[in-house]
Amino acid sequence: MSQADSDRTLPVDVPALQAVGLTKRFPGVVANDDVSLSVHAGQVVALLGENGAGKSTLVKMIYGLYQPDEGQIRIRGEAVRLSGPRDAIRRGIGMVHQHFQLVPVFTVAENVILGDEPHRGPMVSMAEATERVRRLSEEYGLQVDVNARVEDLPVGAQQRVEILKALYRKADILILDEPTAVLTPQETDELLKVMRRFAASGVAVIFITHKLREVLEVADTIEVLRGGKVVGTTTPSQTDQADLAEMMVGRSVLLRVDKAPAQPGETVLDVAGLRALDDLGLPALTDVSLQVRSGEIVGIAGVEGNGQRELVECLTGLRRCSAQRLLIGGADAHGATPHAIHAMGVGHVPEDREKDGLVGPYSVADNLVLNRFDEPQFATRGVRNRRSIRELASGLIARFDVRTPSAATPAEALSGGNKQKVVIARELAARPRLLIAAQPTRGVDVGSIEFIHAQIVAARDAGAGVLLVSAELDEVMGLSDRIAVMYRGQLVAELPAEGADRSRIGRLMAGGSEDPSPAAPSDDA
Repeated sequence: MSQADSDRTLPVDVPALQAVGLTKRFPGVVANDDVSLSVHAGQVVALLGENGAGKSTLVKMIYGLYQPDEGQIRIRGEAVRLSGPRDAIRRGIGMVHQHFQLVPVFTVAENVILGDEPHRGPMVSMAEATERVRRLSEEYGLQVDVNARVEDLPVGAQQRVEILKALYRKADILILDEPTAVLTPQETDELLKVMRRFAASGVAVIFITHKLREVLEVADTIEVLRGGKVVGTTTPSQTDQADLAEMMVGRSVLLRVDKAPAQPGETVLDVAGLRALDDLGLPALTDVSLQVRSGEIVGIAGVEGNGQRELVECLTGLRRCSAQRLLIGGADAHGATPHAIHAMGVGHVPEDREKDGLVGPYSVADNLVLNRFDEPQFATRGVRNRRSIRELASGLIARFDVRTPSAATPAEALSGGNKQKVVIARELAARPRLLIAAQPTRGVDVGSIEFIHAQIVAARDAGAGVLLVSAELDEVMGLSDRIAVMYRGQLVAELPAEGADRSRIGRLMAGGSEDPSPAAPSDDA
């Protein structure tokens, strides 16, 4: 055992990390107010809270990115002042950020060793580096091709590379900031298992999330933050999803989708023989046929990367495609532009609100008319009617509970959940006959999820047909009236949502048969 390892061997009652009374203020807001927590070696502590509750600010202080205005950080019992991430890394703290910090054109091994390269004389020893990264990935069960370029890896594998970077630097206090926000359900389940392996090996883990199921599955202790303060400390054995949701939001939250049976009407989307290529020119969609009727929600279930994104882009005019039939409300939509498709009565909630849903520097008001700027009520002979825009924005902000200082606030200043509410409000305000909602609750908290689900159901009940695409199988099963399963660019099955079996859908998502024989081993997703 090295001297450094010996220094990190603690009495069982000394936490690996303590935050004592941490307070952090920014202009006009107290992000953290007298926050304390402890993490022992071999323990997973979950930080649970809504968007804007102060979770990320807290761990940024622990990682040296922010300096606390008040309070103290103790590492292995010693009070420290962390001058920056390099200082935190030197003391054994590693952090995996929500947005990956990787060089796409570098290999896995090159990304992991960057800034801490092994040398043989003046030269970097890539052979030694590659072998060290390979051994590390095997030791912690983080399977990844160490010679692959990062840009060629799926999101789940890129997440493993980020974790390997921290472990390579001998982190024994590991912070994971919203690590499952962009993962599929299968990748999420695997990451939770990896976290437990970290704890079993003696690593102290801080897990930041707003997903209740994950917290109850993996955490030893749960710290709930609201409004920058710790409002509750509990354990999975002492609580459940309903109690956690109430602590997070400060009110009772309906965790299941409350909806009446669907009343399907006329067909609003009719697709047959749809084909499209991906960005590399390879087949992404093969002979997709689908119908959506007014007054129903059709959910697309599938592991991400099986053609869902391309399907949405084809239906909204963002990707070229060919089809035997592509009708929206009975009108031919093949080759139509996004603006023309919107004019046909289609609302589109894109999967990436930052890139495709909002113009960050624009005001909330301008974002609320982003696809209606040329309508007579908002512009006359090229001159914008700002009063009409403000009136619309004021009503939508109130109706959709958008938490913003004013309609003039730039959209980029809002929290993730409120940004999503702006997109939902804009698309539903136009009363679409067809709503295409892709990952409508990705990265938003439980209170906003409840609200967004209610708005989608209300749109259905008002007569809209809804096509829901989500990587969250629980969301698809809870919201949908019919479920279509997508695998390798095809819809491989369609079934009623009522009474749908999660295991059966999981098998179909993974490419398994619909009715495996009893003797066959299970490959549930």
